[in-house]
Amino acid sequence: MSELKIVDRTSLADICRTLRNAGRKIIFTNGCFDILHPGHVAYLEDAKALGNILIVGMNTDASVQRLKGPKRPINPQMTRALVMAGLAAVDYVCFFDEDTPVELIQELQPSIHTKGGDYTPQSLPEYESIIAYGGDVTIIPFRPGLSSSSVIETILERYCSDFAKSAPK
Repeated sequence: MSELKIVDRTSLADICRTLRNAGRKIIFTNGCFDILHPGHVAYLEDAKALGNILIVGMNTDASVQRLKGPKRPINPQMTRALVMAGLAAVDYVCFFDEDTPVELIQELQPSIHTKGGDYTPQSLPEYESIIAYGGDVTIIPFRPGLSSSSVIETILERYCSDFAKSAPK
């Protein structure tokens, strides 16, 4: 049941303490994950391979709108979370409403925080918090050719002209 992987942050902090005490290596990543594509799946599998438990911090709809504009997200947060939770690599999904995952990371204290190849560890707002409690940051290289923006552009290119042609005049 994928929905069982979607956990509130207070419960997840308790789960993380238990997992750490059991010697499990917790990996954390975060993002909007609005339109899931094979690049996301490969990234999440690479992140999971770094440890035992993979937690995905997912921006709420309000947070996505602040970061990406009023037309996003395409998919509402529970839809995004259910798709994410359905992936074998993902152990837990947790929403956060802030613009950065700093507070959530401080609560969960994962062993490793991962981000995609367009970042450097020191450029992340959460970097100092992670280092302060003894965690680490790992940048996972992108697999070229896939992005949510390119998926949206393809849809627009293929279908907008069709809609324009069929619209009543």
